Amino acid sequence: MSAISLYAKPSADFAQKLARSLALLKSSAIAYSPLTQASSLGAEDVVVTHLMREAGIDASIFVLDTGMLHAETVALIGRIEDRYGIKVEVYRPEAAAASAFVQTHGLEAMYKSLDLRKQCCHIRKMEPLERALAGKKGWLTGLRREQSAARAEVHDIEQQPERVKINPLVEWTQGDIWHCISQNEIPYNPLHDQFFPSIGCAPCTRAVTLGEDFRSGRWWWENESAKECGLHVAADGSHEAQEPAAFEPLSSIIPIREITA
Repeated sequence: MSAISLYAKPSADFAQKLARSLALLKSSAIAYSPLTQASSLGAEDVVVTHLMREAGIDASIFVLDTGMLHAETVALIGRIEDRYGIKVEVYRPEAAAASAFVQTHGLEAMYKSLDLRKQCCHIRKMEPLERALAGKKGWLTGLRREQSAARAEVHDIEQQPERVKINPLVEWTQGDIWHCISQNEIPYNPLHDQFFPSIGCAPCTRAVTLGEDFRSGRWWWENESAKECGLHVAADGSHEAQEPAAFEPLSSIIPIREITA
């Protein structure tokens, strides 16, 4: 069963939400140029890319290729470029830093401690993000309030120290997202059809079961309060999740693969 058949159920006021999102994109392109989209290639982000084209705004698009993405995620870059006739900029981690981290801590360091997982995220996401955003006045994301408790207070425009973050889908539901994808035949990651609602690096993402929340498949071995990589944490810590009292060992949960101590 496809994600579209499961989830494409728009809100009663979907048309109004769509109009507000398009208006926000147009005004943001004027107020915060140069503007860019940070795309994780998830369902929300492919919708943002589509709406950017619908709004006719001038904004670049970039992807952080961590070196640990699923093959299906990487393949979507070309599909997006072909559909919209655009060039997606790809930023990768510094090869030396990534290699040194793996040599020191191993390929499965993220399972060993929260600190190591965050170090991995910094090397593979945060540092490339800084390069991708250099010189930009605004950046677009696919954040939605419905995604998690940590994102429930997200605003459509958030002022950051060096630029503005614009979240045009904050009030959209999962049903709205998939309705838009269905109605416009937007290319999406086939992993969504395999019950991956939120897709990140392969070692840190699993499928979810019916009833689990959107982000339960991300870093599933950690305390619920730790589930952010840092991309959407405010500099002043106001949106930062609290550290768990103790790191839950992988042996106490269901892993995606068998690992040794």
